[in-house]
Amino acid sequence: MESSQEAREVIGDYKAGWHDSENSTIRFDAGLSEQVVRDISEIKNEPDWMTEIRVKAYKHFADRPMPTWGNMSMLKNIDFEKVCYYLRSSKATENDWDEVPEEIRNTFDKLGIPDAEQKWLS
Repeated sequence: MESSQEAREVIGDYKAGWHDSENSTIRFDAGLSEQVVRDISEIKNEPDWMTEIRVKAYKHFADRPMPTWGNMSMLKNIDFEKVCYYLRSSKATENDWDEVPEEIRNTFDKLGIPDAEQKWLS
């Protein structure tokens, strides 16, 4: 999307009325390619067999035409070359809720996610 206004026109108003600022440690440029798929897999330390499954899925996706059914006004406005396909918000994956950054914990609270789910998701 070129602007917030364009995004609102495509998906409608965001009902929650708030968002957190982006604070990423890794952010890929927009656009998707086989190399991007391989780079994401490498960053995630995935085994070769998983990378190859992802590459196969990407090629399948790239070869498919856009659907001609559904919400066509929304679908025709999707520009896959303007989407960021990988963003890492922290340097490490935390295994304990107390280690999750405060900003993320606050987001869980704002979304109304119960404590048990918060701990499981973290």
